[in-house]
Amino acid sequence: MKETKKMRVFSLGIQHVLAMYAGAILVPLLVGRALNLTAEQLAYLVSIDLLTCGIATWLQARKGKYLGIGLPAVLGSSFVAVTPMIAIGSQYGIPAIYGSIIAAGLFIVIFAVFFSKIVKLFPPVVIGTVVTIIGLALIPTGIKNMAGGANSENFGSLDNLALSFGVLLFILILNRYARGFVKSLAVLLGIIVGTLIAAIMGKVNFASVQEASWFHLPQPFYFGWPTFEIGPIITMIIVGTVVIIESTGVFMALSKICDQPINEQDLARGYRAEGLAFVLGGIFNAFPYNTFAQNVGLVQLSKVKTTNVVVAAGGILVFLGLIPKVAAFATIIPSAVLGGATVVLFGMVVSSGIKMLQNVDFGKQSNLLIVACSVSLGLGVTAVPDLFAQLPQSIRIIVSDGIITGSLSAILLNVFFNLALKKENLPIQPVQAQEAHT
Repeated sequence: MKETKKMRVFSLGIQHVLAMYAGAILVPLLVGRALNLTAEQLAYLVSIDLLTCGIATWLQARKGKYLGIGLPAVLGSSFVAVTPMIAIGSQYGIPAIYGSIIAAGLFIVIFAVFFSKIVKLFPPVVIGTVVTIIGLALIPTGIKNMAGGANSENFGSLDNLALSFGVLLFILILNRYARGFVKSLAVLLGIIVGTLIAAIMGKVNFASVQEASWFHLPQPFYFGWPTFEIGPIITMIIVGTVVIIESTGVFMALSKICDQPINEQDLARGYRAEGLAFVLGGIFNAFPYNTFAQNVGLVQLSKVKTTNVVVAAGGILVFLGLIPKVAAFATIIPSAVLGGATVVLFGMVVSSGIKMLQNVDFGKQSNLLIVACSVSLGLGVTAVPDLFAQLPQSIRIIVSDGIITGSLSAILLNVFFNLALKKENLPIQPVQAQEAHT
């Protein structure tokens, strides 16, 4: 009987790993390729990411005195950090990325109680807007990959377009006709099938898989000792704040699903766990981590609400992270295949944000202005990154990322309208027909 129970927990743990695997490996692949890492370095980045995902999940699952929210949450590398990491690495070098991640993690750990007390600053209008901006800012990266990746020699070739749109179509077909758990794995299955087709087309090089070892131990500061630059540190602290906003929404959703109310102390423990996950990511040259929303759906689907399942998932991730051969398989995925999958993933992020905004009272002019200005600035900076080119570099690194600019706008405008002024917002006046026509 005990063996059967253990096997059930293990199988459910594998389901959680599979549900988050595509999202977990995409971040190191996107960042690593943008920074022109070698195949060996990219394999290390993927493997250490999986290992740190597992450790971070353990930290969050355990409800201790100071650490862990004690909900069935799975942590993965945050999409929010993709463009800031690339920008920091391009301007200051890779060691500056990890110095900023460590500093941001320590900041979150120290100020976790403060964040838990100002959670009212993150109402649905802020969380929904931030999540929407994250998806919108990342979509151009997915589109470039559909064409073969930025600066690729065969950018926009028919082969790349056929692969990417084929993957997109396959994912959509699975979502239309598949059921249950298979449907939740649509993106991962799309990547696998797309890579197999690309291999048949001769577009996959297995050399990195053959050369990868079967086992390795994590190596602190693999890319060199971290450097601490003020601009990147402030940027990553803002990333950490955005991650906390995003995770707060996930914590609330899990709390409702599991019938487990959470208070300020629980939130503070959850934030500390994510801050410590940041620090681990910086030490082992991995990534900032946040609670993955896609695993919330699996908790609801499986009806298993205990943390032992995600603890098992964490163990599986740690095991996979110790095997570079597994990570090397991820590095051979063609950019066009990734593009077809990321367009879906990033588009779903946008959809999730819009869904959160359904709970917002848009009868208040202030809420309309918060969404309008934040999305406009976030998307505008993404489309025109040279908008702040004349600013000093230390300031430019902070505001030249659409996710950060848009998120800061949402937070500050919410404070301005809903807290600082403390005035009742007037309902929107109907637009006259003549004005609307004009």
